[in-house]
Amino acid sequence: MKNTLSRGLYSFFAATVLVSAQVKGYQLFTDAVKGTVLTYRGFPSLDLHLTIFELIDMRSFSNLWFWIALAVLWSTSSHWVLGVPYDMIVRAKRHGGQAEVDLEDIVRVNVNRMLYIAQVSGLWILAFGCFVLTGLSVLGFFYDVEIAQALFLLGLPMAILGVLSLSTARKIEEQQLRGDALRARMNRHRLYTQLLGIVSIFVTAMWGMFQNQTVGVL
Repeated sequence: MKNTLSRGLYSFFAATVLVSAQVKGYQLFTDAVKGTVLTYRGFPSLDLHLTIFELIDMRSFSNLWFWIALAVLWSTSSHWVLGVPYDMIVRAKRHGGQAEVDLEDIVRVNVNRMLYIAQVSGLWILAFGCFVLTGLSVLGFFYDVEIAQALFLLGLPMAILGVLSLSTARKIEEQQLRGDALRARMNRHRLYTQLLGIVSIFVTAMWGMFQNQTVGVL
């Protein structure tokens, strides 16, 4: 009789603990799914949304990777002139001959490709680019979304550079530039790209410092 009563009490106690553990586990699971506070074994409560945004920093101007991307973007743009690496221009000037022929050939291919794309899909590219830049400007400067501001400050100068590259390609095609005249036009385009990059980096740096001082997070 005593053993039966003990077993019954033990079974009742075990069932109670099991049910309470299941209820507690269900509550933790629902809290985690809803993105609310998740607590486990005495650790402080963690907001899942805050944890995610701490791991993936959505503030661009205080993020080192944004400034690295900005520097890489403009250094790459100034090195590749109409899709031609700048070392080919320098080598053609120094050695001439086959290096000059290679430069003229690759410029001709890239120029024809750019003009063909502009002729076939230019209006669609223009409309889509204006749509994206307008959306980023509204989100960034009207709704104060910092990542949209950063993308706008990257995208607008690139759009200007695209128009500048198309203009240079059209002049090369119309004037049938070769030799020294072609290298001079390419060097001029590279100079304009570098000036545009300097202005873009300066404006982005000033706006980024202003945003960091306003928000107070450096």
